[in-house]
Amino acid sequence: MSSHHYSPVDAEDLPGSYRYRQKTLQRWRFSMFLSFAAGVVVCMIAYPRLLPCKACAPCEKASPPVNVADVASRAAQIAVSKCPACPACPECQHKPCPACELSCPKIPECPSIAAAPAASQPDDAEVVARHRTKMLARDMVNIAECKPGQVCRADALNRSRVIGQKGITLWMTGLSGSGKTTIAEALERRLLYKLGKNVFRIDGDNLRTGLTKDLGFSPDDRAESVRRASHVAALFSEAGVITMVTLISPYRKDRDAARALHEKQGIPFMEVFMDVPLSVVQARDPKGLYKKVAKGLIKGFTGVDAPYEAPLHAELTLKNSELPVEQCVDQLVMALTAAGALSGHAMPDGLTPPDGGVHINRITTAPEALLARRKEAETLPKVPLTDIDVNWLQVVGEGWAAPLRGFMREGTLVQTLHFNSVLHDPNNVTGDYNSATTDWMQSSFPRERVSSPVPIVLPVTDFTRRQIAGAGAVALTNAAGVALAILRSPEVYELRVRELIHRTFGMTDDEHPYVKELLKPGKDYAVGGEVELLGKITYNDGLDAYRLTAEELRAAFKAKGADVVYAFQTRNPTHAGHAFLMKDSRQKLMARGYKKPVLWLSPLGGWTKASDVPLDVRVKQHQEVMAAGELHPDWTVMAIWPSPMIYAGPTEVQFHAKSRRAGGASYFTVGRDPAGMPYSSDGPGHEEGDDIYHPDHGRYALMSSPGVGGMQFLGFSKVYYDKKDHTMRGKDESRPDDFISISGSKMRKLAALAAKPCPPTIPSDLIASKCIPPGFMVQKGWEIVSDYYIRQKTGDWVPYSKQLGGLPLAPNMRSSAEQPFGKVAFTAHFVGADGAQISPWHNLALYPTASEPSFVNFVCEIPRGVSAKVEIHKSVPYNDLVQDVNKDGSPRYYTYSPSTVNYGAIPQTWEDPHHADAHTGLGGDNDPIDVLQLNEGSCVAGAVQRVRVLGALALVDGGETDWKLLVVDVDAADAPAWRELGDVPAERVNEVREWFRLYKTSDGKPPNEYGLNGEPIDAAAALAVAAETHALWGGAGRARCEFGGEPCWGMEARRSVDWRSAGAAVFALLAVAQLYFIVTAVQRKRRALAAASPKKKR
Repeated sequence: MSSHHYSPVDAEDLPGSYRYRQKTLQRWRFSMFLSFAAGVVVCMIAYPRLLPCKACAPCEKASPPVNVADVASRAAQIAVSKCPACPACPECQHKPCPACELSCPKIPECPSIAAAPAASQPDDAEVVARHRTKMLARDMVNIAECKPGQVCRADALNRSRVIGQKGITLWMTGLSGSGKTTIAEALERRLLYKLGKNVFRIDGDNLRTGLTKDLGFSPDDRAESVRRASHVAALFSEAGVITMVTLISPYRKDRDAARALHEKQGIPFMEVFMDVPLSVVQARDPKGLYKKVAKGLIKGFTGVDAPYEAPLHAELTLKNSELPVEQCVDQLVMALTAAGALSGHAMPDGLTPPDGGVHINRITTAPEALLARRKEAETLPKVPLTDIDVNWLQVVGEGWAAPLRGFMREGTLVQTLHFNSVLHDPNNVTGDYNSATTDWMQSSFPRERVSSPVPIVLPVTDFTRRQIAGAGAVALTNAAGVALAILRSPEVYELRVRELIHRTFGMTDDEHPYVKELLKPGKDYAVGGEVELLGKITYNDGLDAYRLTAEELRAAFKAKGADVVYAFQTRNPTHAGHAFLMKDSRQKLMARGYKKPVLWLSPLGGWTKASDVPLDVRVKQHQEVMAAGELHPDWTVMAIWPSPMIYAGPTEVQFHAKSRRAGGASYFTVGRDPAGMPYSSDGPGHEEGDDIYHPDHGRYALMSSPGVGGMQFLGFSKVYYDKKDHTMRGKDESRPDDFISISGSKMRKLAALAAKPCPPTIPSDLIASKCIPPGFMVQKGWEIVSDYYIRQKTGDWVPYSKQLGGLPLAPNMRSSAEQPFGKVAFTAHFVGADGAQISPWHNLALYPTASEPSFVNFVCEIPRGVSAKVEIHKSVPYNDLVQDVNKDGSPRYYTYSPSTVNYGAIPQTWEDPHHADAHTGLGGDNDPIDVLQLNEGSCVAGAVQRVRVLGALALVDGGETDWKLLVVDVDAADAPAWRELGDVPAERVNEVREWFRLYKTSDGKPPNEYGLNGEPIDAAAALAVAAETHALWGGAGRARCEFGGEPCWGMEARRSVDWRSAGAAVFALLAVAQLYFIVTAVQRKRRALAAASPKKKR
């Protein structure tokens, strides 16, 4: 048996023992360390050689040298981080730990150079997007962009004026199926076919067949689609096209970028959000896309599984699931109108622009400029204005007849008469056509026309025509001689009045009130030209607060938050029928989508015929209607429209509507027979009282007129009083007996009868019952109207806008504020140094001093340049200065021209009608001697001046001698050194002589004549005439002086006493008489008692 040698074995070295495990783990760790070291060496050698440098990094430059230390460090970090470690075995005594299998991952193989691009290569769309981004971000060099406003391109403002619309981009955004295309198509039809506007629609689906065919639906591609569409839209809009873009454009940043592009180029941009819930568009599903999404056939669909970011500040939001398509289109048209896109004109206040798009304001307001122009006006030839002329001056000066800037030149008048429109050149491409003198051989004309229905002319006499001949400018003066405006480059032409009447009125009726004004004799010419108002025109009649200029009125509308303005014109008091129409019009506008319609209650303020209701009565009545809430002040502005009324029916109403555009009105409420009236006389085919125009023609002509521009109309039919519910409304044909017609004439009769409220049962015959039904008119308003008709003949009314005051008075004059100059009852009385009232005829001396026999006292009645006939009156107490009147009671004016001299009288003289003058053989004119002061400056009414007598003219007026002394004020600062008539320039004498011969011809009277063949007498003879008439004034013959049946000298006798003393004397006499009667009565009583008592016996 072989012997074996066994080494002794420790029990702890046996497998499974704790010591055995520790030794095994130590050997394993040592082997792992060797493996790790070998891995590091391998990586150090192989890693740099296997780097995919050519596929992963640009190869334009050589790779930098490899840092071996860094590579080794990185390899070690990778190895350590990837290699797991066994958890520490807890201290357990003689208990084995759980098995722990440890393995270190292999070193990953570096990808080969050929395989590297395949792992990181982007798809084609990503590559294209990156390239596009890079190209868009690059700097543009060698590019010469033609920007708007530069010479190379017409600016947008002028372009829009020429084509009559303004380019704008409507960016319509919303979910698929939200109605973008449907509403855009309807809007396109409205703009193109009804409004004649150039419009184009850019649709997303159409773009994807061409311009954006290369794009997908990724966020980057959607952004690019929006960018391209916005640039295309900007080009269209800059060209003046109203451009609609219908894109879903889901991302807010992309739409904001489109807006920013437009804003940068100055192009209007309007974001329109189709606010429709997802459930509604899913139900609509016009393209069947939502069904495909539901089936999973389409992924990333906007609004479902892709985002849609709704606008935060869209200009317009259309909840078209709640509104019909037409109403959505209405709102879009409203928005376009407010933006000025449909007119092509600037709209800074959001209201409709005036006709022609140009805001006209010819008022000079700057203090320095106003002072300079007023000084200039003093040096210019004067053109007098009537009340009607002043009204028209206000119309053209404040812009109510835009684009007219003054009285019509002849070419403008011809166009108005034949076309009811005028050519307009807002861009001045035809050489200032709008203000150039008419050129009958002109061949190049503007292409734009604007409405011009009525002639606005300034008639003048032949005398005025010759006075202003060759002047570069003239001053336009009122009846008080105050310059209201300067008219530049005057164009004087023959005024063919009959042609004007027939073309404007289309009828023959010489008694027609406005036609009668036009036919007044003497004014055979007209002056045209642009005006500059010397300040705002005011009338000082208590109503100026309601006279707003066009600019002031627009500001008042905006202050009330108006998004639309509608005008209602009235020249009658407002009754419930009118209020019904105005409130109904407001409801119609709100139904169209307007939020704050504002009513312009627009009483006509200019000249009207005598039978019309006075302006102040209408304004006060309107105030009561507003105060009662019938027309609420929150949405009503009352402002007087300054135009005169010409009663031209369908022609005139077109001007009424056109003019309201200047104040910002977009709508005009029009009823039956606007601006119409009956014939005033019999004529061929008609009788007095027949309607001149058919009641329905005016409204129809207005609503179908080609020249109304953007004005729209709210027509209405006749309204009746409903006896059942006590309101004014349209007639209900199912119960006709419940309705009463209350015409204007019936209302006037009821007012004149002082009709009281009707009983509960309303009678059908209101006139017979003398009652006014409840609810017909605001009670306080009715009281104002009734008071007028009761006191129509005796009241002091403001019939129309007529300037009051303005006539300068001397310090020694006193007048009443209640009866200022301009009213028929105007009176100014003279006072002496002690303040007591005196007569300028009887209490002033003829001669200033006895030592100066060649001088006389001159009392100024009519200053030079004044056209009102003011005179010392013989039949009123103290011979006050009063307004002379015509036979019909109206104020008398010089219609031929303003006075060319300072006109007045000398006191204590009298031209006796019964005394034959030695020079003419005719009696006197029953007046003090008239005086013509020849100074260039103007005197002041009522002033008393020391003047030198130079000569006299023997005027023969109506077969009576009417001496005109020629004098000069030697004390004036600018007094000429004239001592006798030969010193006066002959042309000055001739001018005065002709004026007084012809001045009545413009009133239809024959020319005056002169004695002595029109040759003036010298100073000595003139002083002899003054002395003779002075003797007649103081002689016995003065008892023959009378005026209107009143003895002149009886008046003088009464005026010569002290009224206070006279009154005291009268009261004393009455007291004495009363005492006498008392004493007499007592004595009589005593006698009666004595006679009745028994006699005593003696």
